[in-house]
Amino acid sequence: MTRNKTVHPPFAIIYIMSALRDKLTSEELAMALSNYDLGVVRSAKDFPRGAHGAAKLIIESDRGSYLLKRRPKGKDDPQHVAFAHAIQDYLAERSFPLPHLINTRSGSDSLLRIRDGVYELFEYIDSQPYDASPVAASEAGRILGLFHRLIAGCPAQLPNEGALYHNAPHVLASFKKTGELLLSLPSAKGREKEIIQTLQGLRETYKRAAGTVEDMGIGRWASQIIHGDWHPGNMLFDKGHVVAVIDFDSARMGPRILDVANGILQFSFVAAERDLNAWEARADDNRARRFLRGYDNMLRLSEMELKAIPHLMQEALIAQTMGPILRTGMYASLDGAGYLDVVLRKTRWLEENAAKLALPDDE
Repeated sequence: MTRNKTVHPPFAIIYIMSALRDKLTSEELAMALSNYDLGVVRSAKDFPRGAHGAAKLIIESDRGSYLLKRRPKGKDDPQHVAFAHAIQDYLAERSFPLPHLINTRSGSDSLLRIRDGVYELFEYIDSQPYDASPVAASEAGRILGLFHRLIAGCPAQLPNEGALYHNAPHVLASFKKTGELLLSLPSAKGREKEIIQTLQGLRETYKRAAGTVEDMGIGRWASQIIHGDWHPGNMLFDKGHVVAVIDFDSARMGPRILDVANGILQFSFVAAERDLNAWEARADDNRARRFLRGYDNMLRLSEMELKAIPHLMQEALIAQTMGPILRTGMYASLDGAGYLDVVLRKTRWLEENAAKLALPDDE
């Protein structure tokens, strides 16, 4: 919902790089807009951002700027959409920064169904790119704390919950399948042993991290609505400050620390160019602590939650990597096996430097 070119880690953008972008036809545009009271529409331009399966247009009218979106297949279940809309309406009523949903002419529904399509209309918020600064990381942590504080009282219920990244059976099942796929590729010739060892290392790391967090008692920690996808691409910035949070499609019930750990991972990720050998294993521990300090200014985490963060970061990084590689054998346009080696090195760095990541920056 922004014109910017947001800088965010490769594992946050993989899903928007592997397919032709879907578009709205002139007929469905006219049908969709006829359901809204926007005044005189001056222009409608393609908005080539976000998931390729979600067709989007920027609508300019004499009453303002809007973003029209057709939900992609697989994310158009009416019950799940209703849950996401209930969350956004609840937050909007409490002045949380997000693009407001626009109701149809009836005034009572923000979900529009035409034939087999599901549409949404949002106010459009212009913004700047995420600048990967410590200030922006701190702000992202603060806004996550505000989100958790406000949403804790939301009565919305999600009928069917999706999988989380922690201790997930689908992640454990993916290692064998990913290995079979990678070893079948021509690029695996001469690298078979290396690929097998990397996948074994990642599986052992994931199981160890998940077991450690389970032993800490995460199953007994309070569950609430969490965002489920807290990364720079889902935030709109202005001079380092978050002006809006978008994409509540992954919202579900879970311990808040799952959002916190994933947020720290995303905002501390250190990437490089196409040469995977040049990628560093480290995370940016300054940005990690600034994110945590920002969150801490809104909500205090328990000592056990803080200790769980590096282990959950390992889980999140592995879980978010395996799916894309299992589908294509590649990670975006990067060699899948090579990228897995980078991920293994990064998880080892997280384990060795846990103390740098689990404290706000003033401690």
